[in-house]
Amino acid sequence: MSEEMERDDRVFVIGEEVGYYQGAYKVTQGLLERFGERRVVDAPIAEAGFAGLAVGAAMVGLRPIVEFMTWNFSLVAFDQIVNNAAKMHQMSAGQLRVPVVFRGPNASARQVAAQHSHAVEPFYCNVPGLRVVYPSTPRDAKGLLKTAIRDDSPVVFLEGETLYGLQGDVPEPEADELIPFGSAKLVREGHHVTVVSFGRPMPMLTKLADELEREGISLELIDARSLRPLDTATIVASVKKTNRCVVVHEHWPYGGPGAEIVDCVQREAFDYLDAPILRASNLDVPMPYALELENEVIVGPERVRAALRQVLYLD
Repeated sequence: MSEEMERDDRVFVIGEEVGYYQGAYKVTQGLLERFGERRVVDAPIAEAGFAGLAVGAAMVGLRPIVEFMTWNFSLVAFDQIVNNAAKMHQMSAGQLRVPVVFRGPNASARQVAAQHSHAVEPFYCNVPGLRVVYPSTPRDAKGLLKTAIRDDSPVVFLEGETLYGLQGDVPEPEADELIPFGSAKLVREGHHVTVVSFGRPMPMLTKLADELEREGISLELIDARSLRPLDTATIVASVKKTNRCVVVHEHWPYGGPGAEIVDCVQREAFDYLDAPILRASNLDVPMPYALELENEVIVGPERVRAALRQVLYLD
């Protein structure tokens, strides 16, 4: 964000505690001191208000970044995101653009219960006019966020709440590396099963792939990372090679981008499939508070293993 704010003085940040508190998760640390109160705006607890303000600012030429303290709170601003930001370009016959980025932590953290554990990608992926991305590594987070800030469409930028502590190499500022939307990443080559995922489950799947390799099972791992638009070509090409597919996601099993990936594969690679496409997801219940129950609800390696054994006919 600081690199883009330095590059373009139309970019500003707005949200709850983004300034003097340095952000709830310290993502905006140092920005207020560097850019001042006019470009790092502490907003009251009124998501509909500051999201609407940002949409209006984008319509008249600024490039706001809206931080939701958590994406659960974006539901308060759902009307502004869905009915205003997403639709304004079409409803104005192309006269207005809305270059706004909505970003913040997504999905479950630890013991924050049902109202603070939404994986919101199924909601926003269903809305034409929005771009939806969900990085799983520091490098992807940086490259996709730079792309999002420069894009002329409203972008829903999802950050896994438990991924903030993940460390990794990122490009130096002078590299100015942008990752295009609609570009999936082949994380690991394999030949038995294609596993497609995004966001929080990716580090778990990378570790699981190492374990399964020692057991003689080779996974081809794809990080979708851009959910709308979705890179169907990379996914389909992989399934045509492995002939099997498991989709892993943290949102509920009914609908959503996981189901969209399944539909894409069965339409474009049906004749190559040697087994039904399966999904491993969270259970179809509101998130409980108790840690033992929460662990049962969130998709983990054992649920993924079960799906993999099923498509490989090992059970």
